[in-house]
Amino acid sequence: MKTILIIEDNPSHMRLAELLLEKSGYAVLGAACAEAGMQLARERRPDLILMDIHLPDMDGLEATRWLKRADATRDIPVIAVTAYLAEHPEAEIRAAGCAATISKPYHYKDFLAAIGAALGG
Repeated sequence: MKTILIIEDNPSHMRLAELLLEKSGYAVLGAACAEAGMQLARERRPDLILMDIHLPDMDGLEATRWLKRADATRDIPVIAVTAYLAEHPEAEIRAAGCAATISKPYHYKDFLAAIGAALGG
């Protein structure tokens, strides 16, 4: 079973993503801030990370850059998640190390398709 780490500070968005992923057969880890998420990524080495761009303690793109510089986490694919896609050009998101972007609110078919593609399935 593939494990997905969700780094998301909005409890409603976190719960929706958890439900969609669990119903699709994924194991889910969750963190409400970048620091806790980065720690979980180092310790648990998930198969994929869903990274909210707007987090309370650190910008999600900066957290992604940090993960991509670390030996333990550099190979974990990261998908940027944001409700403010217009604020961050795709080039900026890709340059930070994200494999893809998912916009909020979630459209479950697109959400699951992006995750499947990032996991190679």
